[in-house]
Amino acid sequence: MAKEVILDCMGEACPVPLVKAEKALAELEVEDVLVVQCDHSCAMKNVPEWARKEGHYVDIEEVDDGEWEIIIEKAK
Repeated sequence: MAKEVILDCMGEACPVPLVKAEKALAELEVEDVLVVQCDHSCAMKNVPEWARKEGHYVDIEEVDDGEWEIIIEKAK
């Protein structure tokens, strides 16, 4: 069964959220979901870009003004 992991990257600037997301995703199984919570626009751009390039499914939700959840479903 797929699991969901929340990664809190609030207040962290690049490249920290990206590095953390890469590490967390590497430990997950296919179909697991990683939710990266961030409030830095560069992370909001870089993390989804990297995840899509790696072939994963990505969705972005703005949960508050200037705060996002990047939802990454591991595809491989």
